[in-house]
Amino acid sequence: MYIKEEIRNEIKNCILERISLSREMSDDEVKDIIDQTIMDRARALCLTLPMKQALAKEMFYSIRRLDILEELTDDPSVTEIMINGKDCIFIERAGHLLRWDKSFSSDEKLSDVIQQIVAKCNRTVNEASPIVDARLENGSRVNIVLAPVALNGPIVTIRRFPEHPIQMEDLLRFGAISEEAVTFLKGLVVAGYNIFVSGGTGSGKTTFLNALSDFIPKDERLVTIEDSAELQIQGVPNLVRLETRNANVEGCKEISIRDLIRSSLRMRPDRIIVGEVRGAEAIDMVQALNTGHDGSLSTGHANSAADMLARLETMILMGMDLPLPAIRSQLASGIDVIVHLGRLRDKSRKVLQIVEILDYKDDHINTSVLYEFNEEKEDEKGHIIGRLVPKNKLVHTEKLRAAGL
Repeated sequence: MYIKEEIRNEIKNCILERISLSREMSDDEVKDIIDQTIMDRARALCLTLPMKQALAKEMFYSIRRLDILEELTDDPSVTEIMINGKDCIFIERAGHLLRWDKSFSSDEKLSDVIQQIVAKCNRTVNEASPIVDARLENGSRVNIVLAPVALNGPIVTIRRFPEHPIQMEDLLRFGAISEEAVTFLKGLVVAGYNIFVSGGTGSGKTTFLNALSDFIPKDERLVTIEDSAELQIQGVPNLVRLETRNANVEGCKEISIRDLIRSSLRMRPDRIIVGEVRGAEAIDMVQALNTGHDGSLSTGHANSAADMLARLETMILMGMDLPLPAIRSQLASGIDVIVHLGRLRDKSRKVLQIVEILDYKDDHINTSVLYEFNEEKEDEKGHIIGRLVPKNKLVHTEKLRAAGL
């Protein structure tokens, strides 16, 4: 459908003039105004019925939704949307990056969409504060970087999550984990082992944490803490969801993950789930794990389970100047198991290792690999064939015995 840009803008302005600013109009009322405005112009523009329907949809998305992005956020096959300025949009579909053939009509339109996104989750982004994390109404995670930090226009990255949370059965079907490992992890979660999920960007840490949390007994009190709410915990009635807040020009002070972890300890949680540990909050998280909050879960970026421990050491030092032996001792006693995820060269996401933290001796955190992914071959389509192989038995079985498992 081709309609000149100036005619599109004229129709849009006419629609905006008819929308009442004195009260909040419903989507249906706005759609009626759009339909009527287009009908008034249809004959002069020689619009066919499909063209009118397409134009009405475009106008509604532009006025009430995310403009051209709405098409992508409604598409379940799109997992990531990357906007590098108004004319350069990439998407990830089935693990592959593709350049999208559409673009924003102007820098102003892209800026309008950005402000609409951040306003809906009570955040601000501007030249004075050019970086922000936000989320869409459907739960998708959004990262925005503006000038002067971004040199090639506003940068928006949207991580889209499935409408229905992926369960462990789905991960089994995808071949991301073995049935034996699922049974093993279920026992650990029920028994209250502290589990840390590690992996690189896009390895599926949040998805796996969601699936793992489904094993938590439904009669427990659960507190989730996130930078931007992404977790989709299902079936837990006693659930408290906390989200950080950025400082803003109105005088609202920042509320960090550290603040929320400390506050959550006074909420009588049975378990605490921290969506991602990436800074000084690691010290508060580890202290919570060592003060009776068994069964807590979290995630972090790392290239291996061993790297995750090293990163946690560094993050704890960012928050508090402690001797390394004290930090390592706290980590060894606080974290029971690390599940490491990875994204293989065929773009599949798999559990690569399940590692038990044994103890701290001789200035070293001792670990034991319980399961490890062994690559066996590559099929004719380039898919990696392999399996999660048991390596060693769990040493610390005290919590399993205490839970009667």
